[in-house]
Amino acid sequence: MKLNKIEHIGIAVKDLDAAIRYYQRVLGLECYNIEEVRDQKVRTAFFLVGETKIELLESLEDDGPIGKFIEKKGEGVHHIAFAVDSVADSLKEAEEKGIQLIDKSPRKGAENMNIAFLHPKSTFGVLTEFCEEGE
Repeated sequence: MKLNKIEHIGIAVKDLDAAIRYYQRVLGLECYNIEEVRDQKVRTAFFLVGETKIELLESLEDDGPIGKFIEKKGEGVHHIAFAVDSVADSLKEAEEKGIQLIDKSPRKGAENMNIAFLHPKSTFGVLTEFCEEGE
């Protein structure tokens, strides 16, 4: 499997607008995209740091994945995402190596990316995402 780069680091937040203000005012970063991903019950905001993005994630509903994460673990780093040439091929290879998958096939994520997740029980507690440019 070839990981091309760290595509983004996902950070779960309770208040997206307050978090955006912090990243802009304190860290001097520019938020270049805000969008909702309804099927994941999340609103996201993106910042670019060099070639790597920071993705802030705010739950739209308490029972959404981010809402559940914050309830259990609090705000903070939620996942790390790697850019790959093929999410489907990367999933297949990870599964062949005994890694538990959350997604059996790619799905649409923010910024029109094809995405899929590996289960943190198989990745030393780190929710791992594969991403590729969508069509």
